[in-house]
Amino acid sequence: FGPMGVTRTVLTPGSGRTPRTGEVVYAHYVGTLADGTCFDSSRDRNKPLTFVIGIGSVIKGWDEGIMQMQLGEVAKLEVSADFAYGAEPPSDKIPPHADLTFEVELLQAGEDKAGGGLLQHCVLL
Repeated sequence: FGPMGVTRTVLTPGSGRTPRTGEVVYAHYVGTLADGTCFDSSRDRNKPLTFVIGIGSVIKGWDEGIMQMQLGEVAKLEVSADFAYGAEPPSDKIPPHADLTFEVELLQAGEDKAGGGLLQHCVLL
């Protein structure tokens, strides 16, 4: 893939809408290095990753790639190092400046009912 950014390849089309910035997203993923070595998998833990999309809580390649996915979609996201972890990966399983590939299944997206919702209401009152 190109020198910078994220490339999305749909493996299984979804039928739902795309997530919106600020929504809580639930996704299963398997992350691999360029040589095919698996460095992380939510499926191995049998627990999807949950995060708020579009606010920088995950790597830039995920924020950009998953925002294009439809609910129910399975896609391969090829993420260049500058849209992944760059020079400072979170674990020794990922080398510095590594391009990463993720197979992502977008399970669900919705409002943050447990997190910032209450605080937002208090601030608005």
